Amino acid sequence: MYGLIVFLPLLGFLVAGIFGRQIGARASELVTTSLLIVSAILSWVAFAQVGYGGAPFKVDVIGTWMRSGLTDVQWALRIDTLTVVMLVVVNTVSALVHVYSIGYMHEDPSRPRFFAYLSLFTFAMLMLVTADNLVQMFFGWEGVGLASYLLIGFWYEKPSANAAAIKAFVVNRVGDFGFALGIFLTFVLTNSVTFDQVFAAAPGMAGKSIHLFGMDVDAWTMACLLLFMGAMGKSAQFLLHTWLPDAMEGPTPVSALIHAATMVTAGVFMVARLSPLFELSPTALTVVTVIGATTAFFAATVGLVQNDIKRVIAYSTCSQLGYMFVALGVGASTRGDLPPVHARLLQGAAVPRRRLGDPRDASRAGHAQHGRPAQEDPVHRMR
Repeated sequence: MYGLIVFLPLLGFLVAGIFGRQIGARASELVTTSLLIVSAILSWVAFAQVGYGGAPFKVDVIGTWMRSGLTDVQWALRIDTLTVVMLVVVNTVSALVHVYSIGYMHEDPSRPRFFAYLSLFTFAMLMLVTADNLVQMFFGWEGVGLASYLLIGFWYEKPSANAAAIKAFVVNRVGDFGFALGIFLTFVLTNSVTFDQVFAAAPGMAGKSIHLFGMDVDAWTMACLLLFMGAMGKSAQFLLHTWLPDAMEGPTPVSALIHAATMVTAGVFMVARLSPLFELSPTALTVVTVIGATTAFFAATVGLVQNDIKRVIAYSTCSQLGYMFVALGVGASTRGDLPPVHARLLQGAAVPRRRLGDPRDASRAGHAQHGRPAQEDPVHRMR
């Protein structure tokens, strides 16, 4: 069942991407949407079994991904309470976005390509949340970045859409560079990238120092700060937040998919998943808390002076993500005898947030100005 949840969106991407022109736009959107709905239903079943039914934590190993020296990376699906919460959120939101897109994009001639990109995005996000090791998580991490680039720049005739897609891609590469360095340092410290082995070895390295840039620094503090740099990029935190407001240049369903507790919560999910490492470094937790608080205040303040509803939504998303990081930083440092921080906080961090916006938005108007007719609002048409 878990394999179906993850790979049904990939099947939809392949069908719409490879055979979209042969089977037509209508068949492409029906196939991809149907597969997402099935995946969402199975996600709720998994949530009931693991979250409430007492099903044991498990790791389904699909196969060996790579093996070189000490590096042994398995392609495996990690199924625990944190995973099933995110499976429900990602697949439910994605399925709803697919259904809404059938009406919203009904006059666009490139519907097969659009629905293929949506399914690719969902598959990459599912690979991220079910990863059992840092390399697999990085694979999903980069897949989400690629899919977001394709979706934001979907209307590539618009110069503003192209610029927004490139900006999102480049800004996220800055964060991803730090994430990659954090993975390398974690492997150096523990000789593993698998979560269970890393978590087991990490306490033995607590307090150890590494020589870097001519000075001795705490090893886990540096590793966690590098990992958090990746989270800052993906979750649009202060200094790496600039791509998110411009991401609204894509079609409205794209904005909904990116903002509605999917891609932008990838950074929050990563910090929560790696909370056993962050708890070894009070300095790293302080940085997470300060950056989150700064983002929450800054984005909320800037959002007040915006006159575009879509940019207001973007800044409100940044602000809410900042609050999530504050909760992670403060909760991890004060949890005491409470349940694990990632199990407590992700239940709140993963709740979908409603977004307000007019379907007859600036994106559609700009689309019409570049050679394609503006699409009629289905709600307006029925009045």
